[in-house]
Amino acid sequence: MTTSKTQPKQIKKVVRPVYIVDGSRTPFLKARGKPGPFSAANLAVGAGQPLMARQNFEAGNLDEVIMGCVMPGPDEANIARIIALRLGCEKHVPAWTVQRNCASGLQALDCAVQNIAHGRSDLVLAGGVESMSHAPVLLAESMVTWLGAWARTKTLGARLKVLGQLKPAYLTPVIGLIRGLTDPVVGLSMGQTAALLADRFGVSRDQMDSFAVRSHQLLANAQDEGFLNEIETIYDIKGHFYNEDDGLRRDSSVEKLGTLKPVFDRPFGKVTAGNSAQITDGAALLLLASESAVRKWNLPVLGRIVDSEWAGLDPAQMGLGPVHSMTPILKRHKFSLDDIDYWEINEAFATQILANTEAWKEAKYCREELHIRGTMGELNMDTLNIDGGGVSIGHPVGASGARIVLHLLHVLERNTAHRGMASLCIGGGQGGAMLVERG
Repeated sequence: MTTSKTQPKQIKKVVRPVYIVDGSRTPFLKARGKPGPFSAANLAVGAGQPLMARQNFEAGNLDEVIMGCVMPGPDEANIARIIALRLGCEKHVPAWTVQRNCASGLQALDCAVQNIAHGRSDLVLAGGVESMSHAPVLLAESMVTWLGAWARTKTLGARLKVLGQLKPAYLTPVIGLIRGLTDPVVGLSMGQTAALLADRFGVSRDQMDSFAVRSHQLLANAQDEGFLNEIETIYDIKGHFYNEDDGLRRDSSVEKLGTLKPVFDRPFGKVTAGNSAQITDGAALLLLASESAVRKWNLPVLGRIVDSEWAGLDPAQMGLGPVHSMTPILKRHKFSLDDIDYWEINEAFATQILANTEAWKEAKYCREELHIRGTMGELNMDTLNIDGGGVSIGHPVGASGARIVLHLLHVLERNTAHRGMASLCIGGGQGGAMLVERG
Protein backbone atom coordinates (compact mmCIF):
# COMPACT_ATOMS: atom_id res chain seq x y z
CA MET A 1 0.00 0.00 0.00
CA THR A 2 1.37 3.36 -0.98
CA THR A 3 0.43 6.74 0.39
CA SER A 4 0.61 10.04 -1.40
CA LYS A 5 2.78 12.74 0.10
CA THR A 6 0.64 15.38 -1.53
CA GLN A 7 -1.04 17.50 1.11
CA PRO A 8 -4.72 18.35 0.60
CA LYS A 9 -5.19 21.79 -0.87
CA GLN A 10 -6.23 24.35 1.71
CA ILE A 11 -9.55 26.02 0.97
CA LYS A 12 -9.24 29.75 1.38
CA LYS A 13 -12.08 31.31 3.34
CA VAL A 14 -13.81 34.18 1.61
CA VAL A 15 -14.35 37.00 4.08
CA ARG A 16 -16.75 39.71 2.94
CA PRO A 17 -17.02 43.28 4.29
CA VAL A 18 -19.83 43.91 6.78
CA TYR A 19 -21.71 47.19 6.91
CA ILE A 20 -23.97 48.80 9.48
CA VAL A 21 -26.73 50.50 7.54
CA ASP A 22 -29.06 51.81 10.26
CA GLY A 23 -29.91 51.52 13.92
CA SER A 24 -32.20 52.74 16.68
CA ARG A 25 -32.39 52.63 20.43
CA THR A 26 -34.86 53.43 23.14
CA PRO A 27 -34.24 56.05 25.77
CA PHE A 28 -32.39 54.46 28.67
CA LEU A 29 -34.74 54.63 31.65
CA LYS A 30 -33.39 54.59 35.18
CA ALA A 31 -34.72 51.91 37.52
CA ARG A 32 -36.49 53.52 40.45
CA GLY A 33 -37.06 50.77 42.98
CA LYS A 34 -39.92 49.02 41.20
CA PRO A 35 -40.54 47.34 37.82
CA GLY A 36 -40.34 49.93 35.07
CA PRO A 37 -43.02 50.56 32.45
CA PHE A 38 -41.52 48.21 29.84
CA SER A 39 -40.55 44.56 29.69
CA ALA A 40 -37.40 43.71 27.78
CA ALA A 41 -39.31 42.48 24.71
CA ASN A 42 -41.44 45.64 24.65
CA LEU A 43 -38.32 47.80 24.75
CA ALA A 44 -36.75 45.99 21.81
CA VAL A 45 -39.96 46.17 19.79
CA GLY A 46 -40.20 49.87 20.63
CA ALA A 47 -36.78 50.43 19.10
CA GLY A 48 -37.26 47.98 16.25
CA GLN A 49 -40.62 49.04 14.83
CA PRO A 50 -39.58 52.52 13.60
CA LEU A 51 -36.24 51.09 12.47
CA MET A 52 -37.91 48.48 10.28
CA ALA A 53 -40.66 50.84 9.09
CA ARG A 54 -38.18 53.12 7.33
CA GLN A 55 -36.40 50.35 5.39
CA ASN A 56 -36.74 49.49 1.71
CA PHE A 57 -37.33 45.84 2.58
CA GLU A 58 -39.80 43.85 4.67
CA ALA A 59 -38.92 42.23 7.98
CA GLY A 60 -39.36 38.86 6.29
CA ASN A 61 -36.34 39.64 4.09
CA LEU A 62 -34.00 39.42 7.09
CA ASP A 63 -31.83 36.33 7.20
CA GLU A 64 -31.77 36.20 11.00
CA VAL A 65 -32.27 38.17 14.22
CA ILE A 66 -29.67 38.01 17.00
CA MET A 67 -30.19 39.68 20.37
CA GLY A 68 -28.12 39.96 23.51
CA CYS A 69 -29.96 39.74 26.83
CA VAL A 70 -28.79 38.72 30.29
CA MET A 71 -32.03 38.57 32.30
CA PRO A 72 -35.05 37.92 30.07
CA GLY A 73 -38.39 37.64 31.85
CA PRO A 74 -40.21 34.36 32.50
CA ASP A 75 -42.24 34.81 29.30
CA GLU A 76 -39.20 35.79 27.21
CA ALA A 77 -37.34 32.54 26.64
CA ASN A 78 -35.18 33.04 23.52
CA ILE A 79 -36.26 36.67 23.55
CA ALA A 80 -34.78 37.23 20.07
CA ARG A 81 -37.44 34.97 18.55
CA ILE A 82 -40.22 36.82 20.38
CA ILE A 83 -38.86 40.15 19.16
CA ALA A 84 -38.47 38.90 15.59
CA LEU A 85 -42.04 37.64 15.35
CA ARG A 86 -43.47 40.77 16.94
CA LEU A 87 -41.54 42.91 14.44
CA GLY A 88 -43.22 41.08 11.58
CA CYS A 89 -40.48 38.67 10.61
CA GLU A 90 -42.03 35.69 8.90
CA LYS A 91 -41.83 32.31 10.56
CA HIS A 92 -38.93 31.24 8.34
CA VAL A 93 -36.59 33.93 9.80
CA PRO A 94 -34.54 32.28 12.55
CA ALA A 95 -33.70 34.17 15.73
CA TRP A 96 -31.40 33.45 18.64
CA THR A 97 -30.25 35.02 21.87
CA VAL A 98 -26.70 35.40 23.19
CA GLN A 99 -25.41 36.19 26.67
CA ARG A 100 -21.97 37.52 27.51
CA ASN A 101 -22.87 39.59 30.56
CA CYS A 102 -22.19 43.31 30.00
CA ALA A 103 -21.15 42.78 26.37
CA SER A 104 -24.13 40.70 25.24
CA GLY A 105 -25.19 43.36 22.73
CA LEU A 106 -21.66 43.50 21.32
CA GLN A 107 -21.60 39.71 21.11
CA ALA A 108 -24.80 39.77 19.07
CA LEU A 109 -23.18 42.19 16.62
CA ASP A 110 -20.05 40.04 16.42
CA CYS A 111 -22.11 36.94 15.69
CA ALA A 112 -23.91 38.81 12.92
CA VAL A 113 -20.57 39.97 11.52
CA GLN A 114 -19.21 36.43 11.37
CA ASN A 115 -22.28 35.08 9.59
CA ILE A 116 -22.30 37.87 7.02
CA ALA A 117 -18.53 37.83 6.51
CA HIS A 118 -18.55 34.10 5.75
CA GLY A 119 -21.59 34.14 3.47
CA ARG A 120 -24.17 32.54 5.74
CA SER A 121 -26.30 35.71 5.93
CA ASP A 122 -26.71 38.95 4.01
CA LEU A 123 -29.08 40.99 6.16
CA VAL A 124 -29.21 40.68 9.95
CA LEU A 125 -30.98 42.57 12.72
CA ALA A 126 -28.77 42.44 15.82
CA GLY A 127 -28.47 44.25 19.13
CA GLY A 128 -29.27 43.96 22.78
CA VAL A 129 -31.91 44.63 25.39
CA GLU A 130 -32.27 44.60 29.14
CA SER A 131 -35.04 45.55 31.54
CA MET A 132 -33.00 45.54 34.73
CA SER A 133 -35.90 46.84 36.80
CA HIS A 134 -37.68 43.59 35.94
CA ALA A 135 -34.79 41.38 37.08
CA PRO A 136 -36.22 38.22 38.68
CA VAL A 137 -36.77 37.81 42.39
CA LEU A 138 -36.29 34.11 43.13
CA LEU A 139 -37.20 31.66 45.85
CA ALA A 140 -34.45 30.25 48.04
CA GLU A 141 -33.55 26.59 47.44
CA SER A 142 -34.92 25.70 50.86
CA MET A 143 -38.30 27.15 49.87
CA VAL A 144 -38.27 25.30 46.55
CA THR A 145 -37.55 22.06 48.43
CA TRP A 146 -40.44 22.78 50.80
CA LEU A 147 -42.80 23.47 47.92
CA GLY A 148 -41.80 20.17 46.36
CA ALA A 149 -42.66 18.35 49.57
CA TRP A 150 -45.97 20.22 49.75
CA ALA A 151 -46.85 19.22 46.19
CA ARG A 152 -46.25 15.54 46.97
CA THR A 153 -48.60 15.40 49.95
CA LYS A 154 -51.92 13.63 49.46
CA THR A 155 -53.69 13.79 52.81
CA LEU A 156 -54.66 16.51 55.25
CA GLY A 157 -52.42 15.02 57.92
CA ALA A 158 -49.42 14.98 55.62
CA ARG A 159 -50.06 18.58 54.62
CA LEU A 160 -50.27 19.71 58.23
CA LYS A 161 -46.97 17.95 58.93
CA VAL A 162 -45.24 19.65 55.97
CA LEU A 163 -46.82 22.99 56.88
CA GLY A 164 -45.26 22.70 60.33
CA GLN A 165 -41.84 22.42 58.69
CA LEU A 166 -42.12 25.79 56.94
CA LYS A 167 -39.67 28.29 58.43
CA PRO A 168 -39.79 32.08 58.00
CA ALA A 169 -36.18 32.01 56.72
CA TYR A 170 -37.38 30.01 53.71
CA LEU A 171 -39.27 33.09 52.53
CA THR A 172 -36.13 35.21 52.19
CA PRO A 173 -36.00 36.15 48.49
CA VAL A 174 -32.99 35.77 46.23
CA ILE A 175 -32.54 39.10 44.42
CA GLY A 176 -31.51 38.18 40.89
CA LEU A 177 -30.02 41.59 40.13
CA ILE A 178 -27.68 41.49 43.13
CA ARG A 179 -26.61 37.93 42.36
CA GLY A 180 -26.10 38.83 38.71
CA LEU A 181 -23.79 41.70 39.63
CA THR A 182 -21.66 39.46 41.85
CA ASP A 183 -18.90 37.18 40.60
CA PRO A 184 -19.42 33.74 42.17
CA VAL A 185 -15.85 32.59 41.52
CA VAL A 186 -13.99 35.36 43.32
CA GLY A 187 -16.90 36.32 45.58
CA LEU A 188 -16.78 40.01 44.69
CA SER A 189 -19.48 42.35 43.46
CA MET A 190 -18.70 44.38 40.36
CA GLY A 191 -18.38 47.46 42.57
CA GLN A 192 -15.81 45.73 44.74
CA THR A 193 -13.72 44.91 41.67
CA ALA A 194 -13.87 48.61 40.78
CA ALA A 195 -12.66 49.48 44.26
CA LEU A 196 -9.68 47.17 43.75
CA LEU A 197 -8.77 49.04 40.57
CA ALA A 198 -8.93 52.35 42.39
CA ASP A 199 -6.38 51.06 44.89
CA ARG A 200 -4.18 49.44 42.24
CA PHE A 201 -3.87 52.57 40.09
CA GLY A 202 -4.21 55.21 42.77
CA VAL A 203 -7.46 56.68 41.46
CA SER A 204 -8.78 59.18 44.00
CA ARG A 205 -12.39 59.81 45.01
CA ASP A 206 -12.12 63.31 43.57
CA GLN A 207 -10.97 61.93 40.21
CA MET A 208 -13.90 59.50 40.12
CA ASP A 209 -16.44 62.17 41.00
CA SER A 210 -14.93 64.61 38.47
CA PHE A 211 -15.25 61.99 35.74
CA ALA A 212 -18.86 61.31 36.75
CA VAL A 213 -19.68 65.03 36.53
CA ARG A 214 -18.04 65.12 33.10
CA SER A 215 -20.33 62.30 31.95
CA HIS A 216 -23.46 64.18 33.03
CA GLN A 217 -22.28 67.45 31.51
CA LEU A 218 -21.54 65.79 28.18
CA LEU A 219 -24.91 64.06 28.11
CA ALA A 220 -26.66 67.33 28.93
CA ASN A 221 -24.89 69.01 26.03
CA ALA A 222 -25.73 66.12 23.69
CA GLN A 223 -29.41 66.38 24.58
CA ASP A 224 -29.42 70.15 24.15
CA GLU A 225 -27.63 69.98 20.79
CA GLY A 226 -29.75 67.13 19.41
CA PHE A 227 -26.82 64.73 19.13
CA LEU A 228 -28.83 61.64 20.18
CA ASN A 229 -31.03 61.22 17.15
CA GLU A 230 -30.70 57.44 17.31
CA ILE A 231 -33.29 57.49 20.13
CA GLU A 232 -36.88 56.52 19.27
CA THR A 233 -39.76 57.81 21.39
CA ILE A 234 -41.59 54.97 23.13
CA TYR A 235 -45.06 54.92 24.73
CA ASP A 236 -46.35 52.90 27.68
CA ILE A 237 -49.87 51.50 28.08
CA LYS A 238 -50.92 54.52 30.13
CA GLY A 239 -50.17 56.93 27.28
CA HIS A 240 -46.95 58.31 28.74
CA PHE A 241 -44.08 58.88 26.35
CA TYR A 242 -40.33 58.64 26.87
CA ASN A 243 -37.96 60.37 24.48
CA GLU A 244 -34.67 60.87 26.31
CA ASP A 245 -32.33 59.18 28.76
CA ASP A 246 -33.79 60.07 32.14
CA GLY A 247 -30.84 59.35 34.44
CA LEU A 248 -29.23 62.69 33.63
CA ARG A 249 -28.44 64.90 36.62
CA ARG A 250 -27.88 68.38 35.20
CA ASP A 251 -27.05 69.76 38.63
CA SER A 252 -24.33 67.19 39.29
CA SER A 253 -21.16 68.58 40.84
CA VAL A 254 -18.06 67.26 42.53
CA GLU A 255 -19.24 68.90 45.74
CA LYS A 256 -22.62 67.14 45.65
CA LEU A 257 -21.14 63.80 44.69
CA GLY A 258 -18.63 64.18 47.50
CA THR A 259 -21.46 63.97 50.05
CA LEU A 260 -22.43 60.43 48.95
CA LYS A 261 -21.31 57.56 51.13
CA PRO A 262 -19.35 54.65 49.63
CA VAL A 263 -21.44 51.71 48.49
CA PHE A 264 -18.57 49.23 48.68
CA ASP A 265 -15.77 48.81 51.22
CA ARG A 266 -17.60 50.94 53.76
CA PRO A 267 -16.78 53.26 55.36
CA PHE A 268 -13.51 54.09 53.63
CA GLY A 269 -14.19 53.11 49.99
CA LYS A 270 -14.37 55.53 47.08
CA VAL A 271 -16.93 53.92 44.76
CA THR A 272 -20.39 55.43 45.21
CA ALA A 273 -23.73 55.29 43.42
CA GLY A 274 -22.86 58.68 41.95
CA ASN A 275 -19.66 57.56 40.21
CA SER A 276 -21.05 54.22 39.02
CA ALA A 277 -23.25 53.29 36.07
CA GLN A 278 -26.98 53.44 36.72
CA ILE A 279 -29.30 50.44 36.84
CA THR A 280 -31.28 50.99 33.67
CA ASP A 281 -33.80 49.60 31.17
CA GLY A 282 -33.14 49.97 27.44
CA ALA A 283 -32.65 48.44 24.00
CA ALA A 284 -30.46 49.12 20.97
CA LEU A 285 -30.85 47.46 17.55
CA LEU A 286 -28.70 47.68 14.42
CA LEU A 287 -29.10 46.46 10.85
CA LEU A 288 -26.01 44.79 9.38
CA ALA A 289 -25.64 43.96 5.71
CA SER A 290 -23.31 42.49 3.15
CA GLU A 291 -22.20 44.50 0.15
CA SER A 292 -24.66 42.64 -2.07
CA ALA A 293 -27.54 43.43 0.30
CA VAL A 294 -26.57 47.10 0.33
CA ARG A 295 -26.75 47.14 -3.48
CA LYS A 296 -29.92 45.04 -3.70
CA TRP A 297 -31.93 47.17 -1.31
CA ASN A 298 -30.21 50.50 -2.01
CA LEU A 299 -29.27 50.87 1.65
CA PRO A 300 -27.38 53.76 3.24
CA VAL A 301 -24.13 52.92 5.01
CA LEU A 302 -23.30 54.25 8.46
CA GLY A 303 -19.99 52.44 8.58
CA ARG A 304 -18.11 49.17 8.32
CA ILE A 305 -17.14 46.77 11.08
CA VAL A 306 -13.45 46.13 10.59
CA ASP A 307 -12.34 43.92 13.49
CA SER A 308 -13.29 42.62 16.92
CA GLU A 309 -11.57 40.97 19.86
CA TRP A 310 -12.50 39.13 23.05
CA ALA A 311 -10.14 38.81 26.00
CA GLY A 312 -10.06 37.11 29.38
CA LEU A 313 -8.45 38.34 32.59
CA ASP A 314 -8.63 37.99 36.36
CA PRO A 315 -12.33 38.33 37.37
CA ALA A 316 -11.26 40.46 40.33
CA GLN A 317 -9.78 42.94 37.82
CA MET A 318 -12.62 42.66 35.30
CA GLY A 319 -12.82 46.41 34.75
CA LEU A 320 -9.57 46.30 32.80
CA GLY A 321 -11.20 44.24 30.07
CA PRO A 322 -11.17 47.13 27.55
CA VAL A 323 -7.37 47.47 27.41
CA HIS A 324 -7.05 43.70 27.11
CA SER A 325 -9.42 43.55 24.14
CA MET A 326 -8.55 46.83 22.39
CA THR A 327 -4.77 46.39 22.51
CA PRO A 328 -4.66 43.29 20.24
CA ILE A 329 -6.77 45.10 17.63
CA LEU A 330 -4.47 48.11 17.72
CA LYS A 331 -1.38 45.91 17.40
CA ARG A 332 -2.88 43.85 14.55
CA HIS A 333 -3.51 46.98 12.52
CA LYS A 334 -0.32 48.73 13.68
CA PHE A 335 -2.37 51.62 15.11
CA SER A 336 -1.34 53.98 17.85
CA LEU A 337 -3.96 55.52 20.14
CA ASP A 338 -3.85 58.65 17.98
CA ASP A 339 -4.96 56.63 14.94
CA ILE A 340 -8.40 56.22 16.52
CA ASP A 341 -10.54 59.30 16.02
CA TYR A 342 -13.16 58.56 18.67
CA TRP A 343 -13.67 56.03 21.46
CA GLU A 344 -16.76 54.68 23.18
CA ILE A 345 -15.72 52.76 26.29
CA ASN A 346 -18.63 51.76 28.48
CA GLU A 347 -18.61 53.53 31.83
CA ALA A 348 -19.38 50.71 34.23
CA PHE A 349 -17.63 52.76 36.91
CA ALA A 350 -15.75 56.04 36.68
CA THR A 351 -12.75 54.43 38.34
CA GLN A 352 -12.81 51.59 35.80
CA ILE A 353 -12.43 54.01 32.88
CA LEU A 354 -9.64 55.88 34.64
CA ALA A 355 -7.85 52.65 35.52
CA ASN A 356 -7.84 51.59 31.87
CA THR A 357 -6.26 54.86 30.76
CA GLU A 358 -3.64 54.49 33.50
CA ALA A 359 -2.89 50.88 32.56
CA TRP A 360 -1.98 51.93 29.01
CA LYS A 361 0.54 54.41 30.45
CA GLU A 362 2.15 51.97 32.87
CA ALA A 363 5.15 50.09 31.42
CA LYS A 364 4.94 47.26 33.94
CA TYR A 365 1.27 46.59 33.24
CA CYS A 366 1.81 46.72 29.48
CA ARG A 367 4.72 44.30 29.75
CA GLU A 368 3.34 41.80 32.26
CA GLU A 369 -0.40 41.88 31.50
CA LEU A 370 -0.75 43.07 27.90
CA HIS A 371 2.51 41.44 26.74
CA ILE A 372 3.75 44.40 24.74
CA ARG A 373 6.99 46.33 24.89
CA GLY A 374 6.85 49.90 26.05
CA THR A 375 3.49 51.53 26.67
CA MET A 376 0.47 52.33 24.56
CA GLY A 377 0.58 55.95 25.69
CA GLU A 378 -2.02 58.44 26.84
CA LEU A 379 -5.57 58.47 25.57
CA ASN A 380 -6.87 61.86 24.47
CA MET A 381 -9.88 62.29 26.75
CA ASP A 382 -11.44 64.77 24.33
CA THR A 383 -12.12 61.83 22.02
CA LEU A 384 -13.64 59.53 24.68
CA ASN A 385 -17.39 59.21 25.28
CA ILE A 386 -17.95 62.73 24.02
CA ASP A 387 -21.73 62.58 24.60
CA GLY A 388 -21.62 60.93 28.01
CA GLY A 389 -21.57 57.28 29.01
CA GLY A 390 -22.90 54.70 31.40
CA VAL A 391 -22.53 56.89 34.49
CA SER A 392 -25.05 59.37 33.06
CA ILE A 393 -26.85 57.41 30.34
CA GLY A 394 -27.09 54.12 32.22
CA HIS A 395 -25.96 50.58 31.57
CA PRO A 396 -28.71 48.08 30.70
CA VAL A 397 -26.25 45.22 30.53
CA GLY A 398 -27.63 43.39 27.49
CA ALA A 399 -27.97 46.58 25.43
CA SER A 400 -24.88 48.69 26.16
CA GLY A 401 -22.56 46.95 23.69
CA ALA A 402 -24.96 47.67 20.83
CA ARG A 403 -25.58 51.23 22.00
CA ILE A 404 -21.92 52.25 22.05
CA VAL A 405 -21.30 50.92 18.53
CA LEU A 406 -24.38 52.66 17.16
CA HIS A 407 -23.57 55.96 18.82
CA LEU A 408 -19.90 55.75 17.85
CA LEU A 409 -20.92 55.62 14.20
CA HIS A 410 -23.09 58.69 14.67
CA VAL A 411 -20.19 60.49 16.34
CA LEU A 412 -17.91 59.66 13.40
CA GLU A 413 -20.53 60.88 10.94
CA ARG A 414 -21.19 64.10 12.85
CA ASN A 415 -17.52 64.97 13.07
CA THR A 416 -16.58 63.76 9.56
CA ALA A 417 -14.18 61.30 11.18
CA HIS A 418 -13.01 57.95 9.90
CA ARG A 419 -12.19 55.43 12.62
CA GLY A 420 -13.58 54.52 16.05
CA MET A 421 -13.24 51.90 18.75
CA ALA A 422 -15.99 50.60 21.06
CA SER A 423 -15.25 48.48 24.12
CA LEU A 424 -16.67 47.17 27.39
CA CYS A 425 -15.48 45.42 30.51
CA ILE A 426 -17.40 42.22 31.24
CA GLY A 427 -18.36 40.72 34.56
CA GLY A 428 -16.50 37.46 35.12
CA GLY A 429 -13.21 38.85 33.88
CA GLN A 430 -13.48 39.52 30.14
CA GLY A 431 -13.29 42.38 27.69
CA GLY A 432 -14.77 42.98 24.27
CA ALA A 433 -13.87 45.50 21.57
CA MET A 434 -14.94 46.39 18.05
CA LEU A 435 -13.19 48.57 15.46
CA VAL A 436 -15.40 50.48 13.02
CA GLU A 437 -14.73 52.81 10.11
CA ARG A 438 -16.77 55.05 7.89
CA GLY A 439 -16.04 56.76 4.59
